[in-house]
Amino acid sequence: MSSDPPGFELPLRLFLGFRVLIDELHDELARQGHPNMRPMHGFVFQAIGPDGTTAAELGRRLGVSKQAAGKTVDALEQLGYVERGSDPRDARRKVVRLTERGIDSLVRSARIFDDLRARWAETLGEERLRALEADLRKVTPTDVFRLDVPGWFGGS
Repeated sequence: MSSDPPGFELPLRLFLGFRVLIDELHDELARQGHPNMRPMHGFVFQAIGPDGTTAAELGRRLGVSKQAAGKTVDALEQLGYVERGSDPRDARRKVVRLTERGIDSLVRSARIFDDLRARWAETLGEERLRALEADLRKVTPTDVFRLDVPGWFGGS
């Protein structure tokens, strides 16, 4: 008769599963021409959104300071993933937008995640994977795209 695993194992296993998927994603992105992509960049791209945003708003969405958001934008701009431009509705505002390279990385990421999910389905079985996904939906918030991970990790 086996005993239940200790309670701390559940968050560790969930985190390890996340880490495996993210590491495999980034290995494949590197092979497909995006070697400088980092896990944080995906959160930033989602926070920028399709219409762009200001550095101040980006910081709020990510739960980090405007300065931290600005440094991230600087780095991503140097890598060619984002660009700064004027807001057509207010020339005083600078808006950060994804470039074609940034959009390409998101499109590739979506395809890679589909491939990774298919590999997990092969390993676990489609029915078990769907059950796992359904169970995780039961115990997690419905606002799937929480973007404040940087602030959450950095918070006290």
